[in-house]
Order: sequence, then structure tokens, then C-alpha cells
Amino acid sequence: MAKGFNRGPAMGGGGNPMMAQLQKLQSQMAVAQEQLAIETVTVTAGGGAIKVTMTGDQKCKGIEIDPDFLKDADAEMLNDMVLTAVNLALDKSRELQEKMMGPLAGGLPF
Repeated sequence: MAKGFNRGPAMGGGGNPMMAQLQKLQSQMAVAQEQLAIETVTVTAGGGAIKVTMTGDQKCKGIEIDPDFLKDADAEMLNDMVLTAVNLALDKSRELQEKMMGPLAGGLPF
């Protein structure tokens, strides 16, 4: 065994406050991640013609395109609008993630 290596009770987290704090933080992060998978954000582009809904863990849940928009849009315009809406939804989802997870990262004792 390496010199100075301690396998005492502190390694099991029994009396180690830092280990207990890390375990609590890990539990809080798991709860926040579960919540992020449920929480959604919705954004629109093109004056509401394109609507994208995304979860807080960056899973796209839906894209809605107003049928009236399709009457006047060409493929390139539609691509640009969908891309814009998806990127806006990703940004908003990341903001939600930062809002929920950011305070937990501040609790790390490193």
C-alpha cells in the first residue's frame, strides 16, 4: 500500500463532510437533470410562422410550420427559418440549463 494512503472511515463518506457535500450535490444535480428533461422552451421565427419546442436537455420535441407560410415560402426560405428557430430554441434551452444547473456548479468545493 502506498505511503500516506488512508482507507479509514473518511474514505467511505461516513465522517467526511466534503464527501457528504459531494453526495448531496450529486443528488441535487440528478434531480435538476430530470427536471431539465421535462421542462420545455418554445420559440418562434418568421413572425410566428415557425415554432420550435425543445426540452432543457436539448431534445427537440416539436416543430410546427404555419400552413399559410408554406404558400409563399420557397425551400431556401423555409430552411433558413427552421434553422433560425432551432438555433434560437437551443439557445433558450441552454439558458434554462444554466439557470437550473449553474447554482449547483457553484457549490463544488474545488
